Amino acid sequence: MPDVFHSPAPPASTASAADDDEARYLALRARDARFDGRFFTGVTSTGIYCRPVCAVRTPRRENCRFFTLAAQAESAGFRPCLRCRPELAPQALAWSVQDASGILVRQALRMLDAPQSWGACEGGAVVAQLAARLGVSDRHLRRIFEAALGISPLQYLQTRRLLAAKQLLTDTDLPVTQVALASGFASVRRFNAAFNTHYGLNPTQLRRQGAAPDGVQAGARAVRLGLRPPYDTAALMGFLAARQIHGMESIRTGPGAQVLRRTVRLASAGTVFTGWLEAGFDDGRPQLWLRISDGLQPVLPQLIARVRALFDLDADPQAINAVLHPSFPEGDGLRVPGAFDGFELAVRAVLGQQITVAAARTLAQRL
Repeated sequence: MPDVFHSPAPPASTASAADDDEARYLALRARDARFDGRFFTGVTSTGIYCRPVCAVRTPRRENCRFFTLAAQAESAGFRPCLRCRPELAPQALAWSVQDASGILVRQALRMLDAPQSWGACEGGAVVAQLAARLGVSDRHLRRIFEAALGISPLQYLQTRRLLAAKQLLTDTDLPVTQVALASGFASVRRFNAAFNTHYGLNPTQLRRQGAAPDGVQAGARAVRLGLRPPYDTAALMGFLAARQIHGMESIRTGPGAQVLRRTVRLASAGTVFTGWLEAGFDDGRPQLWLRISDGLQPVLPQLIARVRALFDLDADPQAINAVLHPSFPEGDGLRVPGAFDGFELAVRAVLGQQITVAAARTLAQRL
């Protein structure tokens, strides 16, 4: 299938737009996980938007509208599907090295995706702060957002907050007050109003009792994170296992058992949260499950962002393979392993200058 989803900018012509939409519909019919997160489908007959991997019956072509971002679908009046859950889709947009405005928009999206920035300020102050970080005026930022995406920065941020809240409501037992604060809302009143306005639901209506995935002990609550296949699980877990720091990490590899466990210390809004996380790959489905201790639930959005970076879940395999395959055809599904935070990554990089991986790991354990 042609790769037609590099840029969120509107198509240059009506003909190319029709071609793009036909390609998207083919991916939707095939439930092709490679396109998960690359676009969303709004179904006019139901008023709901879905991921291309949604398991519901494929809608008729004339009832489908296609969007690059979830925020665009919500701005057009569609509500997120409660079955495929758009908040689980892989993120990250491809970068352009030619269009300066496109680069600016994509950098702004990355900043708005960072959970630590969600609750920094409210209203127009968000745009002013973001524009200052990017070195442009807030008027210019709003203008290029509207031209490239058809939505404002505030609309995009609101969707990110609401989808994060939706995941917390669905996958955790956190009180609604804590869900609102963890998702960047200044008050429960504003959270309830936004949720009802956008989704026509009361937040408590999303509460459910979900079954734990395979490999997770009974009764545990797990969050599922989407990824785009192919994904070389064995290669990435083997890399992490060779560098695990005993006493802090435990990595189990092997057929049917690809699991990482580690301790966590995370500061947020002046409070330090400690606990543990467990992450493993779901056999047969392109996703990773994440389980955390109760003490870390208030910072679940931040943890999800860090786990996605650690496992490189938002990578575009087609872009990787286009570079690797000519000289390394056996590298299908490779990813770039990350670290839990910047300080840890810096320390590992310095100690990694040792002669062997084992020597670097020994020094890291001593430290």
